[in-house]
Amino acid sequence: MNALVENGPALLFYVFGALALVSAVGVVALRNPMYGAISLLTSFLSVAVLFLLRNAEFLAMVQIFVYGGGIMVLFLFVIMLINLHRLAEVKKFSAHMPVVALLVVLMIGVFGWFFLQTGFGPAFTQPDVFDHVGGVKMGNPEAVAMALYSPANLVPFEIASIFLLIAMIGAVTLGRRQ
Repeated sequence: MNALVENGPALLFYVFGALALVSAVGVVALRNPMYGAISLLTSFLSVAVLFLLRNAEFLAMVQIFVYGGGIMVLFLFVIMLINLHRLAEVKKFSAHMPVVALLVVLMIGVFGWFFLQTGFGPAFTQPDVFDHVGGVKMGNPEAVAMALYSPANLVPFEIASIFLLIAMIGAVTLGRRQ
């Protein structure tokens, strides 16, 4: 029982990592778009749990709010707007199966080689990269906010927000054209 408590975070990491991979494959392999969207949401939430396990609370919340919320709503709107009854039936994966199988074997070989060449040490449990900003000790979200909204990053942040505003206006305009 004591070994389970000690290895609990590693076990959770592998469980949610496997869940993220399986659900990502489900996004591509499932024929029903709604099941694919649910699988995508499962993948997003699994990645958020992986961020939480690595003490990256800010990234986990961004993953949930931006991807789990905003991007999923966008995907669901697209699925609802497409007339699924008029889409032609397409055989998936049959024509390119030998090429795909070869690429899968090559990718597994490359990842396996890197895995065997990597020396795994103890886990980096408490990242101190963002702990001290300007001599002040702060938590992860506060340090990320200080770095993001500093005067050096203000102009790129505002440019990104203007691009997002233009994209949103364009999406509303294209959606209302009918």
